Amino acid sequence: MRFYTEVEKTMTTAIALRNNELELAAPVGNLGAYIQAVGSIPVLSREDEQALAHRFHDEEDLSAARDLVMAHLRFVVHIAKGYTGYGLPLNDLIQEGNVGLMKAVKRFDPEFGVRMVSFAVHWIRAEIHEYVLRNWRIVKVATTKAQRKLFFNLRKSKKSLAWLSHAETQAVAKDLGVSPAEVTEMERRLSSRDAVFDPGPESSDDDRNFTPAAYLPSVNADPAALVEKSDWDNDASSRMKRAMITLDDRSRDILQSRWLTENKQTLHQLADRYGVSAERIRQIEANAIKKLRGAMAA
Repeated sequence: MRFYTEVEKTMTTAIALRNNELELAAPVGNLGAYIQAVGSIPVLSREDEQALAHRFHDEEDLSAARDLVMAHLRFVVHIAKGYTGYGLPLNDLIQEGNVGLMKAVKRFDPEFGVRMVSFAVHWIRAEIHEYVLRNWRIVKVATTKAQRKLFFNLRKSKKSLAWLSHAETQAVAKDLGVSPAEVTEMERRLSSRDAVFDPGPESSDDDRNFTPAAYLPSVNADPAALVEKSDWDNDASSRMKRAMITLDDRSRDILQSRWLTENKQTLHQLADRYGVSAERIRQIEANAIKKLRGAMAA
């Protein structure tokens, strides 16, 4: 409990300070200002992330945990935006995701050998899923003033649990000052029930056929997968750049000319440039690729 209280307190203070800096761009407390503020927080390098994780994991340094949380708030916003289709406020989705992020930071072990975002994304999604399950309804009831009037009075007007007859519908509509169509629509809504988001094996066929989970986006649209893929691509690119530096100038030039430029050159073109055979260029290329693989795996 102390961990969450301290981290949330320092996180709120830091965001408030950043919002003050952005007050000319957007009002303090505005969701847009918050998103802009967290987007301006620098992303941690792997080395800095590991150092902070070790400080918190080994020394229980809460300031290190705060820095880890702050640096990953942008990812929470990215994931939360993928759940706005459920009709729930984005700021609430972000808040729940932040809780998941703090739980992930508390449980993250730097010895896992993975980036923090790859570990945290599952905790962030779990908290948002719980919030969606607790708050989302398929059927929206009483969204206008007239519908609210109907909602509170229709049950009193019904004399049984059966559907209203045509004559009864006309009478209720006249008593409440609404159209018969509105009475029928509200009766239908009141007769509906919440759908099970993720039904279990014991659920009925109706629950399984009409569950929202059956209409979720494809795997390619999963915000968590997109964040993980982006993180993996950035990490692979960084390791490739570091590995290229370890090659000699000729090997590096051959690889770049063969694979990393728009106008790729052939073995014979490179052989003419260096005054060697095409087979020799192929051997140099193969050795360079082997060295790259070793350097990137280290």
